Amino acid sequence: MAKTILAVDDSSSLRQMVAFSLKAAGYQVVEAVDGQDGLDKARNQVVDLVLTDQNMPRMDGLSLIKHLRSLPEYQKVPILMLTTESSDEMKSKGRAAGANGWLVKPFDPQRLIEVVKKVIG
Repeated sequence: MAKTILAVDDSSSLRQMVAFSLKAAGYQVVEAVDGQDGLDKARNQVVDLVLTDQNMPRMDGLSLIKHLRSLPEYQKVPILMLTTESSDEMKSKGRAAGANGWLVKPFDPQRLIEVVKKVIG
């Protein structure tokens, strides 16, 4: 059965690009428009991996990660940040919140697939 990835980003063009790349590689993708939407969708359906942006309305990426990590079913699910933020400080905050990895936008679809395969197979 295909692994499912939750892609959370307030940019519809970026979500489409991520979804297109992941679907082409054989993954199922659930899209969310911001952190709150992502949290709601994650509660409805446990996914194999979460990809989240940092800067979004209603709930940012770090808050989303903290909320997910507080749920028993998301203690071990890999979470990757996909964001324009690349400072060491932001990466430290991401790790502290529970992020497993970091991809900087604009992302290379091939690199995204490589990282996802490493993380969830």
